[in-house]
Amino acid sequence: MIGKKIIESEPVSGAEVKEIIEEYSENNELNYEQNLTINHLARFKRYSVEDSKEILEKLHEAFPNMKAKVAVHIVDLVPKDLADLRLIFAKEAYQPNKEEMEQILEILEQYDIVE
Repeated sequence: MIGKKIIESEPVSGAEVKEIIEEYSENNELNYEQNLTINHLARFKRYSVEDSKEILEKLHEAFPNMKAKVAVHIVDLVPKDLADLRLIFAKEAYQPNKEEMEQILEILEQYDIVE
């Protein structure tokens, strides 16, 4: 891509991506990749956009050392137990202890998953 440069990059949850693509599709035709993305996002259970944003805020406040992309993975993957969380943190520099992981699960349990 000659002449194009990424100015800013910010991880967003799957729920936000789905909402953005759906809004875009109201006025424009989706390309192949966008259709694949929307079909993929429709297959999985996830939190609503509002809940996703709230969870990300709470995770950032409770765990300032956690990278934003890891928090987004937590919201998108909806871990159910400590084993799932350990997999998310497997290759990360920040490794929460058992109590912190339980706190993450408690934050997630406060919200309902949208089918």
